[in-house]
Amino acid sequence: MKKTDIGGQAVIEGIMMRGHNSVATAVRKGDEIIINKEYVKPLTKRNKFFSLPFIRGTFALFDSLIIGIKSLTYSAELFEEEDEENISKFDSFLQKIFGDKLDDVLMYFSVAISLILSIIIFFIGPTYVADYIKLFTKNTVVINFVEGLLRVAIFILYLVLISQMKDIRRIFEYHGAEHKAIHCLEHEEELTVENARKYTTLHPRCGTNFLFIVMIVSIIVFSFLKWPTLYIRILSRILLLPVVAGISYEIIKLAGRSDNKIITAFVYPGLLLQKLTTREPDDSQLEVAIASLKSVLEDEGGREFENI
Repeated sequence: MKKTDIGGQAVIEGIMMRGHNSVATAVRKGDEIIINKEYVKPLTKRNKFFSLPFIRGTFALFDSLIIGIKSLTYSAELFEEEDEENISKFDSFLQKIFGDKLDDVLMYFSVAISLILSIIIFFIGPTYVADYIKLFTKNTVVINFVEGLLRVAIFILYLVLISQMKDIRRIFEYHGAEHKAIHCLEHEEELTVENARKYTTLHPRCGTNFLFIVMIVSIIVFSFLKWPTLYIRILSRILLLPVVAGISYEIIKLAGRSDNKIITAFVYPGLLLQKLTTREPDDSQLEVAIASLKSVLEDEGGREFENI
């Protein structure tokens, strides 16, 4: 079995796959599969500093957010009715200010908002609530542990709630199709619906797994900190996020390449969480996943192709 670092994400009625040289977003619209391909060099390949172990995780995460939101926006636009006459005054105002760069501005704004909300909900919120634990104990280890448990509980509750939404369940089916196609590639089988169908929807390199590892690593990293004032505590969480992301990224990469039992056991809870974020896809969804993956593989060559 060959390992690959090719991966992607589900979008609206489609899948984005990302290779070493290109990004392909395949979207099903009726009986047609529309593929949009862009040649993108990852941030970690543009600068040696960005590619250093434990440094590259932060840049890879930021890069993935940008590409992910861009692909999601593209898929959404395919299903929007084009009506130039009904453009709002606010949209016209933004168009006059930013011109052709409006899409890029909105994309980076979306990434910034996503990061801010994630930090507030999953880091600042639990830290604020855990501050009240000091009423019962002064043991910083206990307080840190409770804070970590709150973070994990919020994350799981979030997944449970969104998994009940009909539209999200549809995206989760495409998420499962993405994983099945990757498994098929890694097992060196021909990329067909029949071959991909038999594989599991769970994969160790999944974003869900990464986020869960972030939660666990944050418990370990933050446990070394004492509990000063609340605001200093919140600031320390924000400043240490790149450290947590860097460690988590190395673990997820190792999990994708290694069959070590210790690593497997460490990422196993994250695999279980994928039962919430993936669903069994139908054949039409597998066709989209395979179309996207094949489009990316067309641009993999030389040493990179040998690694796949």
